[in-house]
Amino acid sequence: MIRDTSGQDIVVKSKSKIWRNGVIVAAALLVMALSANAIMNSSGAAKSIARDSVQIAAVIKGDLVRDLIATGRIVAANAPQVYSPEQGFVDLQVKAGDTVSEGQIVAIVDSPELNNELKQQRSELDRVKGELARKELEARRQTLNLNKQLDMAQVELNAAERENRRAQLSIKQHLISQIDLEKAVDDLARAKLTFKHAEQEVLLARDTLAFDLQAAKSTVARQQLVVDELVRQVGNLTITASVAGIVGNLNVQPKALVSKNQALMTLVDLSAYEAELQVPESYANELGLGMVVELKIGANLVTGTLSAISPEVTNREVTTRVRFDQADLTGIRQNQQLSARVLLENKPEVLKVKRGAFTQSGGFVAYKLSGNVAERIEIRTGAVSVSEVEILSGLNVGDQIIISNYEAFNQAPSVQLN
Repeated sequence: MIRDTSGQDIVVKSKSKIWRNGVIVAAALLVMALSANAIMNSSGAAKSIARDSVQIAAVIKGDLVRDLIATGRIVAANAPQVYSPEQGFVDLQVKAGDTVSEGQIVAIVDSPELNNELKQQRSELDRVKGELARKELEARRQTLNLNKQLDMAQVELNAAERENRRAQLSIKQHLISQIDLEKAVDDLARAKLTFKHAEQEVLLARDTLAFDLQAAKSTVARQQLVVDELVRQVGNLTITASVAGIVGNLNVQPKALVSKNQALMTLVDLSAYEAELQVPESYANELGLGMVVELKIGANLVTGTLSAISPEVTNREVTTRVRFDQADLTGIRQNQQLSARVLLENKPEVLKVKRGAFTQSGGFVAYKLSGNVAERIEIRTGAVSVSEVEILSGLNVGDQIIISNYEAFNQAPSVQLN
């Protein structure tokens, strides 16, 4: 008889309870995960973003100052250039960097041609003056002769009148004939006519002499103007400083031959400064004279006004000048660097939000926060300043929006912030 294996069997305690507990725990974890996922997706957000990776700002109401930031430097408000008045050899009396006072001689130009021209014109002036003196003597001589002729005509007239009176008396006494009386009357008429013509000739001759003298005087006066102008030009060969300050750049070497109107040097007036700003050409059409500009010069903050705008664009920038009050400023220097804030426009009581990279999307959309979810909405923006953006529509006071770049959102309709 074959025995069974019952004697070899060992009773083992069942472990089904432990397995069942493991299944229960795993199932519970799965349910929890599914619940958490359901909770996360219960908002319907299409994308999840870490809150720390975005910037959030609230919409407020207040004044918005539209401005622009520019950089520039301090320049002399008055920096005239010195030019050579004539062609010649220049003798510089100063060097670059020298301090000069107003009226100080800075250069002398030696012009042989101009000096020779002055001598010739002075000689011509002496000649015409001599000619005027000769005409004056000739006029006196002719006047004397004319007066002599008039006096002689007067004497003859007096004699004729006396003979006429004698003849009238004699004819009454029958002492002369009628023919002698008539002759006396004719002599008187002739004498009167001669005297009359002599007076007219004297008057005409005097007018003629006066005209000739006036013409000669005009010639002298004209020549005197020529000489005076040459004297002025020769005097300008000694060049003086028009302002008090320092000598800037020298454009020529000492004893060099220079042409007329050639630049010799630059003088810098240190008593008055202006700010020269470089503004991007995109703002050129918005700039206007008289705009308020805030300047940061070292540790000083001063206010000035836009005084000049260049009509041309250089390297995509427009050069402007700003005048500012220097009464309380000390230690400013030529070409000192500065920063500026040009106030373009002031809009009171508008909706605005802090400026951010979201404006790169065109200012037509924004992500508005509601709890931890940011929904994509349409907005309309207006003026933009350095730090703020005007909101025209789509948002209200107190609304919070994401102001950072939206590129990572991929135009999602909503975003979950974790």
